[in-house]
This record gives sequence, C-alpha cells and structure tokens, in this order.
Amino acid sequence: MDKQLDVAIIMGSDSDLPIMSEVAKFLDDMKICYEMKILSVHRCPDEAIDYAKSLKEKNVKVIIAGAGGAAHLPGIFAAINICPVIGIPIHSKTLNGIDSLYSIVQMPTGIPVATVAINGAKNAAILATQIIGIADENIRNKLLDFKSNLKDGVIKKDSRLQDVGYKNY
Repeated sequence: MDKQLDVAIIMGSDSDLPIMSEVAKFLDDMKICYEMKILSVHRCPDEAIDYAKSLKEKNVKVIIAGAGGAAHLPGIFAAINICPVIGIPIHSKTLNGIDSLYSIVQMPTGIPVATVAINGAKNAAILATQIIGIADENIRNKLLDFKSNLKDGVIKKDSRLQDVGYKNY
C-alpha cells in the first residue's frame, strides 16, 4: 500500500525551488509525507489542472503553492480542491514580490488561500504541520518540541547578551 500523501508542494518554476525546498526540509524533519511538482497554470494549464484534480483522489490534507508574478497557481488549486491551500508569494525582480502577494491574498469569496509572507516557505510548512496536527497527536508533539526549541534559542541568546554585552555579542 502506498504511503498516505499529506502535503502537495507545487511551484510555478524551478527558479522557485530554493524557496520551496524550505517547505520540504521542514516536512522532512516532521516526518510528513509530501510530493513536490513544478507546474505552471500559464504554460501548462491542462497538466496543472489535471494534477490539482488528482489531489482529491489522493486525499491530500494540505496544498502549499508558491508562485511569483501574477501568482495564479495557489488560486487554481484552491478553486479545484476543498483542502486548505497555503500560498507562498515568491519574490520577483519587478515588484519585489508585492505583485505575488496581492495576487495570492486577494482571492474571491469562497476560494480562500491562506497566505504567508513573501518567500515565507518555512511558515507555510509550519502552518501545514499545524493543520495536520489537529488530527495527529504525534505531529502535535513534534510541533510542541519545535516551539520549545524556538523558546530555548531566544533564552540562550538573551543569556549570552547579558553575559557579554551588546558590544561583544
């Protein structure tokens, strides 16, 4: 039997891979099953739509879609599926990712896309993990450990600041 696919990671171009790989790294750490695809709703619309439709049959829990420029990819996947879609606006040279952010965040009523910061791949992965964790105690425990490590890191940094002062930090 195939392993349950929990998350689909989609990007519009291979130039998005350095950002989108952050999603995969976090999901790997959390032991969450995913697959990653490069699909463009502008350059290969039939393939992108076919893949979006296939995710219903695969019972994917969360879709994470990164896109730059006009950034239609997350919206198309949200229009076709009922599972949560998280959009990652990718930084663009022309408008620094603001165009992507506006394209993803301004979805019409009934087609929501949760949107993270420009290039906010790790937060998208964390949000997807939180969504999956609603029904998975093991994932919730991993998230608790992750958050605890964040806290410990800040406390250690403050302790060092107090010990050496800001000039020697």
